[in-house]
Amino acid sequence: MDITWITPQLGLGGGIWNEEKMARLVEMGVTHVINMQMEFDDRPLAEPYGVEVFWSATDDDFQPKSADFLRRGVEFALDAMQEEQNKIFIHCAAGVHRAPMMTLAVLGAMGYDLDQAQTTIQKLRPVVDWAQVYVRSVEEFVRKYDRVTASR
Repeated sequence: MDITWITPQLGLGGGIWNEEKMARLVEMGVTHVINMQMEFDDRPLAEPYGVEVFWSATDDDFQPKSADFLRRGVEFALDAMQEEQNKIFIHCAAGVHRAPMMTLAVLGAMGYDLDQAQTTIQKLRPVVDWAQVYVRSVEEFVRKYDRVTASR
């Protein structure tokens, strides 16, 4: 299974594609999935296992992603991580562009420094290819997210 653990609760990788890989994820303790790919819907594979899937289908088009788009995935992840035993797998087709973008957004919302988070992700998963337009989208999201959470 193509998965890189970024934190004990947060994994990043490539597509699940079939029941065998979904079963392996479940064996690893994955309880939630954020599917960033538009190419394949994981929900039918996850349903028999009780794995919750947030399908955030997006094209790997190297276009800016809105703060609202990122917020929906981040909130799914943060809600799931409130339970210490939960594990989230964020993936796209190859785990190179879209899934790292969402992983960076989740870490940023958790208070991680984005430069350090980006470096950590890259070190743990060398195949990541940071599209600067995606990184800028995350930076803008985190600025807006920080303002919203600070006002609460």
